[in-house]
Amino acid sequence: MHTQDDTALPTSVFQDLIAGIHPDRILTQPTANGEAIRVAVVDSGVDTEVLQQKHPQMKVVAGGIFRPNEPQPFPFLGKQSSPHGTTVADILLRIAPAISLYSADVFGNTGTTDIDTLLHALEYILEKWPCQIINLSLGVSEARLIQPAKRQQFARLIERAYYQGISVFAAAHNEHPLVKSYPAVFGTALISVDKGLFPTPLQFGYNVGDTIEFRAHGRGYLGPFSREPTTSWATPHLAGIAARILSMKPDLKPFELKTILYWLCQHWNNRCTQE
Repeated sequence: MHTQDDTALPTSVFQDLIAGIHPDRILTQPTANGEAIRVAVVDSGVDTEVLQQKHPQMKVVAGGIFRPNEPQPFPFLGKQSSPHGTTVADILLRIAPAISLYSADVFGNTGTTDIDTLLHALEYILEKWPCQIINLSLGVSEARLIQPAKRQQFARLIERAYYQGISVFAAAHNEHPLVKSYPAVFGTALISVDKGLFPTPLQFGYNVGDTIEFRAHGRGYLGPFSREPTTSWATPHLAGIAARILSMKPDLKPFELKTILYWLCQHWNNRCTQE
């Protein structure tokens, strides 16, 4: 004969964690600040002097400037190629101030980048930098990535990050759903982000049945064009929220982290609705 305790259902693998990450706790919990979480910003570099003025406690940034024909990145000197990457990093630090930043500048002094540079930077990050999150506030349009071999290489790197336990956050094209952009359309192996406007920067939405699964707050705080709603600014908002969650439980796998983000949206109900 079984007692009531004997026949109780087993504890859900997420039960204890979910009990500790109620949305209001994420908004207020002092330890949910990104501590010990390392985030790679694949972008146009960051200006460490500007960021340290806004975030005096910012962790020392490591990084490099990538070119496709150079096996090793050029030294990172704390400068930006353009303000875009600094705006992205500022958002991350506002949401999760205790993270450590790695800056992969894929633009350099040319002011532009290409698929080979991006692939080289991703491969280097996966091999050399101990990051838990990669933020890609950029993308390659479908029209610019017509070679099947390059698409496959791109997809393999995203899958490799997934199996290494690294969560990749990728911006959708700003004209989504009219224009597809890689790697956001790879979908399953990463967390794709569209833009929205929300009452607070820590709120976000989930797009049921859409390849681009999430929407996050699409405005920045620093630099030119930061107030213009874009997917570039939405992506670090969601990546920063993820860093807050990981700082409470750093061994979460990417699929577990995505599940928790989805659960938060379901739990918030109308608080996840775009304005």
